[in-house]
Amino acid sequence: MTTTLADAVSRFSPALPLAVAFSGGPDSTALLLACAEKWPGQVSAIHIHHGLQAAADDFERHCQAFCVRIGVPLRVRRVDGRHAAGQSPEDAARRARYQAFDAIALEQGGSQSCSSIALAQHADDQVETLLLALSRGAGLPGLSAMPASWVRAGIVYHRPLLQVSASEIRRWLVSCGASYVQDPSNSDERYTRNRIRARLMPALDASFPQFRDTFTRSAAHAAQAQTLLLELAVQDLALIGTPPLLARLQGLSRARQANVLRHWLNSAHQIVPSASQLAELLDQIAACRTRGHAIRIKVGTGYAERRGPLLHWYNPPVLQ
Repeated sequence: MTTTLADAVSRFSPALPLAVAFSGGPDSTALLLACAEKWPGQVSAIHIHHGLQAAADDFERHCQAFCVRIGVPLRVRRVDGRHAAGQSPEDAARRARYQAFDAIALEQGGSQSCSSIALAQHADDQVETLLLALSRGAGLPGLSAMPASWVRAGIVYHRPLLQVSASEIRRWLVSCGASYVQDPSNSDERYTRNRIRARLMPALDASFPQFRDTFTRSAAHAAQAQTLLLELAVQDLALIGTPPLLARLQGLSRARQANVLRHWLNSAHQIVPSASQLAELLDQIAACRTRGHAIRIKVGTGYAERRGPLLHWYNPPVLQ
């Protein structure tokens, strides 16, 4: 169920010291203020300067002034958030942010060291993520939306506001009299997420007032199912080997083959096959009944290829 910001932060119990990812927007402003009040002297802020818009320097100056005013140390990291051809701008910016967080996680000691990083995504963001995944035909990993916590590069990340609505956060900020900045890119409807926010969310609010709770519950069901599929994939990968033995792979149902192949490609090669690539690979595996049957299929950035009794994946070097 959605809850108040005060209740969400009261239940939040990360390892300290804590860093809050601080953009200067309303959500991260509320999270930073609430955490600094709860753990005085144990909270710092991290601002990522993506360099993607003219207002970015103003955002940084606002964050610096705000943190001085509330007595919270601030670290600013400048990153190159530009996207490559074929990559979404949102994904490029997200990757750049987490690379900056990874670098900070490697820093040890000092007044700004941290054991945990808190991010300010909230209940509306969770619903938008689920709708975005549905619009792209995502499987269970996408439908699971955003986890409340996870570990990366030895740092525990938290999203303590996932059960707090955007409107509740803004009400709380008004009661505090806190200032924040508005990112103009958030209203640019060229981005799918922004169209979802501007058009679908108000319609859902009008037709299904409890949609934040019900959609979040569906995402939780998907996450639980994905956990079970991952456990099964680990067991099946131990059975078929790494790289997989084709004969043992063929002994599994098509659904289990797909599940274990996704896990193998992602865990061993950091590759996520498209639905069409995986379907073609499964068809070739089913047809592979003779010694001379070759398999060589484009999967991700490389190729899945039969080598004797085994299925390999490789990425051929680019010729200069």
